[in-house]
Amino acid sequence: MSKMNDKTKEMFKKLLNYNTPTVGNVVATYPGNPSCLGLYDNWYGKWYTSQKVKCVFPEKGRRIGFAVTLVFSLQDPNKKSYSFLDLIDALGQAEKPIIVVAQQKFPEDIADSVGLFGGQMTSLLQASGVVGVVTDGPSRDLDEMREMDVQYIMSGATPGHGDFVLSEINTKVTVAGMEVDPGDVIHMDEHGATKFPIEKLADICENIKKFSQEEDQQSKAILKAKTVEELKKAWSERV
Repeated sequence: MSKMNDKTKEMFKKLLNYNTPTVGNVVATYPGNPSCLGLYDNWYGKWYTSQKVKCVFPEKGRRIGFAVTLVFSLQDPNKKSYSFLDLIDALGQAEKPIIVVAQQKFPEDIADSVGLFGGQMTSLLQASGVVGVVTDGPSRDLDEMREMDVQYIMSGATPGHGDFVLSEINTKVTVAGMEVDPGDVIHMDEHGATKFPIEKLADICENIKKFSQEEDQQSKAILKAKTVEELKKAWSERV
């Protein structure tokens, strides 16, 4: 049964009104706040990306979708690898919209030289319903990628690569500190990406408005403060 019904579409659209840190506030950042679901340990829960990756096209804006996870690596003769036709099949069967979360498992001496995603692959991804990619290595063809409607979070850019294989599809991956299962919901923007299970989507949508309104009210009170005592009161009143 498809998870992307009209109600889910509406909730995805709602969450695109908020940045990724705000989504994270409700997911796990502030477990002491009644609006925070505390889904993961806020420091060690592996639920958001680190500064090792960055948003390449902030002007394209926020994205949200269901995770399809991939692992790219060098060929291992003892392990199965997959073709890009297999990838097309996997993307075709996945819930839309898709966020590809790709772990790059390359030896340390070449890991920063793998221009993995590029113009051709981005064309394939966009045609398959992908709206965003989160990966822990570099890519290339930024000029071509910029013209397409796929957002990217990655480590940087480099112009070439050698032989590589798609070694895993839809397995648990860890990318820049974020541990992702296939089907997790990914919210991404210029700050990075965060994850949560689809089962918590409605709760996050319900809580995020209240949390954001409280922050807005507190900010206004702080900026209106004229004395130290008023500033301390404004800062302390919110849970």
